[in-house]
Amino acid sequence: MDTTQSVVEKSAIRKVAVRLVPFVALMFFINYLDRTAISFAGPNGMNTDLALSAAQFGFASGVFFIGYILLEVPSNLALHKFGARRWLARIMVSWGIVSLLFTWVGNVEQLYILRFILGVAEAGFFPGAILFLSLWVPSRHRSKILALFYLAQPLTTVIGAPLAGLLIQQHGLFGLAGWRVMFFGVAVPAIIIGIIAWFYLADSPAKAKWLTQEEKIWLTGALEKEKNETAASNKHVSVRTVFGNGRVWMLSLIYFGFIYGLYALGFFLPTIIAGFEGIYGTKFDVFQKGLITAIPYLPAAVALYFWSKDATKRGVKTWHIALPALIGGLSIPLALFAGSPAATIAVITITAMSIFAALPNFWTVPTQFLTGAAAAAGIALINTVGNLAGFSAGYVTGWLKDWTGSYTVPMFVVGGFMLLSCILMVTLSRSGKVSEGVRAEALDPSGAGQHAEP
Repeated sequence: MDTTQSVVEKSAIRKVAVRLVPFVALMFFINYLDRTAISFAGPNGMNTDLALSAAQFGFASGVFFIGYILLEVPSNLALHKFGARRWLARIMVSWGIVSLLFTWVGNVEQLYILRFILGVAEAGFFPGAILFLSLWVPSRHRSKILALFYLAQPLTTVIGAPLAGLLIQQHGLFGLAGWRVMFFGVAVPAIIIGIIAWFYLADSPAKAKWLTQEEKIWLTGALEKEKNETAASNKHVSVRTVFGNGRVWMLSLIYFGFIYGLYALGFFLPTIIAGFEGIYGTKFDVFQKGLITAIPYLPAAVALYFWSKDATKRGVKTWHIALPALIGGLSIPLALFAGSPAATIAVITITAMSIFAALPNFWTVPTQFLTGAAAAAGIALINTVGNLAGFSAGYVTGWLKDWTGSYTVPMFVVGGFMLLSCILMVTLSRSGKVSEGVRAEALDPSGAGQHAEP
């Protein structure tokens, strides 16, 4: 690679990282906060006001994913057809309006309906964002870019949990209960940022006004060559055949395990913390509970960044995904036997670090063998199957808690699914169906090729 090209490449990637990724990450931040806002509302007045059992709360948390799943693949194909700028902005404004309606929910039936519609409104956002960012940088930079994007998810809880606590403490504002104020407060930003996204985002490097002509030429050429090489080596993988592709389904099951763990923690951690009072005799106000909920996610963000940085340096290897799954699967049941609030949160922190360390690296795998509309369909299918875990984690965890009277069995189930992800990832790698170790120095000067290390 000549010096000029190296300078252009570094400049182009830096601009994408600075100008594009933070904004899409902000969209993701608001997205995750809106879908998990119910976890803060539940133990802080909503469950009492609407007379919800643990199973009903779990079903309300999980039914979101039924609506989400139904439109996931069609929505991502629409994004591929109409462009990310229009489609992501449309999705965001739609879910913001639905989120706003939670402010006035009156009973459990309305809660179920709104959660279902919220899933319909949000369908396609996350896989669309993953696909969108993947189309902006060559594969050797993808792990870094996706890691920066994924930082928004743990930071949603780090910032969002105390924020939710502050909003809930505004009980009586506009004549609303605190948990209703919280729903209102987290919904409005989605509408505002969605409108801004329509004007701010660009569908491709060629349409980005903030790139120089040289940067546009380099990015477009590198991405086009990579796309052609991926398509040439995977000619049999089309939109139609992606649904029968064994690699796609295996990755879907691996993702299922991670998402089961993610949402079991996301939906029930505030409730578990609220239960410390009865178990250990602790006294925390709403804001303090929010701060405690945030504790596991700050180290998780740090782990995500440095684990992905190592993956970028070495190339994404099987153990970058399988090892966190193993640690998470073994750690989460241990939280049941920690013996104190501090020890319980410490163990849960290890689990959160494991989940978030694996996820950005996981998403580099599908685009090793999928491109174009097949990539849109494949990523959406993987996310769809994974989000079945979003429904399962919420409903099954609540149902098992009601049935057994504790979170012991539910947490062992979480650990089991994460261990299954570890086993499947190792199996997929040993079958030779995924490449390992995509590194910068192993690629051709254009940045378009991929190299699989033994």
